[in-house]
Amino acid sequence: MIIHINNIAHCDLNLLESTDTVNLDNIKKSCFQAKKLLAGLVYDMSSLEGNPFTFPEVQTLLEGVTVGGHRLSDQEQVLNLKNSWHYIIKQVSNSEFKLTKDFFCGLHALVAKNEALSWGEFRDGAVSISGTDYKPPKHSMLDVLYSEMLEDLEKVDNKVYQAALFFLSASRTQFFYDGNKRTSRLMMNGILMAHGYEPILIPIKKQLEFNTNMLIFYESGNATAMINFLMTCQPNAG
Repeated sequence: MIIHINNIAHCDLNLLESTDTVNLDNIKKSCFQAKKLLAGLVYDMSSLEGNPFTFPEVQTLLEGVTVGGHRLSDQEQVLNLKNSWHYIIKQVSNSEFKLTKDFFCGLHALVAKNEALSWGEFRDGAVSISGTDYKPPKHSMLDVLYSEMLEDLEKVDNKVYQAALFFLSASRTQFFYDGNKRTSRLMMNGILMAHGYEPILIPIKKQLEFNTNMLIFYESGNATAMINFLMTCQPNAG
């Protein structure tokens, strides 16, 4: 895994308690809650990308009404996120959510359509992350790194912990040219919902804390602060 799991020594493990038993009623509830919170989930993810759509504008756009005064690219990003969330909710509801490379890439094709240099496939060149000197792995290593990441995640019994680790590891690896955090967060929430947990929503008031901790994490590979932060955003964790 591309993060230092052994360095996660100060996470509040009481926030990570879960069971291996998957309750189908809880899965239905988590999907219902995601549908109910859809506008907030889309706004949450788009605002963290610097998208200027306000929450009421996102609500309006998701209701099928065009909102004027914005670039088409910003509108498309919001609609891509709507489609991506619909897809995740459907797959979880049908017990078809998977952690495979094909599923991950298929989700990215929805998230980054017409935005990234390529979508629906791992990058075939180098990338960088703004604000940090950290260099993601070479593209030739991505297939192996994805397989190794899944092998490591299988050893993590706690699904809340596993979901957070998927998001962080995949984000730091940068499997795609763009849309890495969005796609990885959707996968994280897919893991949570598939085990009866509500999705993690990062409110706009925590944007600075999120961005600051992510930059520190990119540099160090130590996920402690980010996992603790994510747990404060997880309704079922406390």
